[in-house]
Amino acid sequence: MEVKKKCRLWGDPWSFLQPTTEINGSLIAYHRKMDRRWWRAQAVRYLMRFQSEYTCGLMNVARHAAFRKKAATMVIESFSGEWPKDLTNNQRSDIEDFVWSNHKAWIPRPLLSMHVRMGDKACEMKVVEFKEYMRLANRIRRRFPHLNSIWLSTEMQEVIDKSKEYTNWKFYYTNVRRQVGNMTMATYEGSLGREISTNYPIVNFLMAVEADFFIGALGSTWCFLIDGMRNTGGKVMAGYLSVNKDRFW
Repeated sequence: MEVKKKCRLWGDPWSFLQPTTEINGSLIAYHRKMDRRWWRAQAVRYLMRFQSEYTCGLMNVARHAAFRKKAATMVIESFSGEWPKDLTNNQRSDIEDFVWSNHKAWIPRPLLSMHVRMGDKACEMKVVEFKEYMRLANRIRRRFPHLNSIWLSTEMQEVIDKSKEYTNWKFYYTNVRRQVGNMTMATYEGSLGREISTNYPIVNFLMAVEADFFIGALGSTWCFLIDGMRNTGGKVMAGYLSVNKDRFW
C-alpha cells in the first residue's frame, strides 16, 4: 500500500498579492501578520461558501426592507404603455426562467460598505468620528462620481442620526434598535435577545461583502472579516480604506 507524503511546504502566496489596503493614506505592502490575515480570509470564505435556506430568508427580508422603494420606483419609471390589470397572467420566456433567473437579488450599485465601530471599542483602539468615514467616502466618490449609495452597519444610534446630515448620499441599514450612550456591547446584545443579536449581524456582514467599495476600521475584528471576504470574493481591486491611523490587524 502506497502512503503519500503530506505536503509541508505551502509557500507564501500573501507575499505576491498586490497591496490594496490603505491606512493613513498609504498602501500597506507588508506587515508582520500577513500570513495570518491570508489564512483567516481563506477560512472565512470556506465557512461562508454555502448559505442556508434560513440565511437566504433573512437576506431577502433585509433587502426588501432596505431597497423596496428604490426597486419599485425603477420598475414604474421603466414601464411604458398601460399597466396590466392582471400581473399573474404574465407569461415568461425560457431565457427568463433558465438564464436571467440565475442572477443575484438586486441591490443598488455601485454600493459602498461602511462599518462604523464606536462605543466600548474605545477600550481597545482609538475610535474615529463618523465625519472621518465620510471624508473617505467623498474621496472615493471623487474618483467614481456615480457612487451615491452606502450600506451602513453600526451598533450606535448616534451614527444613524449623523448620517441624515449627509443629504447627498443615500444610506441603507437594518431596522434594529441600536446602542444609545455608553451601554456596553454585552448589555446591548442581551437587550436585543439571542435571535435578533445573532441574525442582524449576519445580515449586515453578508450585505457588506456584496458591496463594490469598502470603508471601515481595521482595528475592528468585524472589519477585518469583511476585508477577508473582499480579498477572496473577486473584489481585491476594490481596495479597502481604513480610518485607523495608529494600528491595524
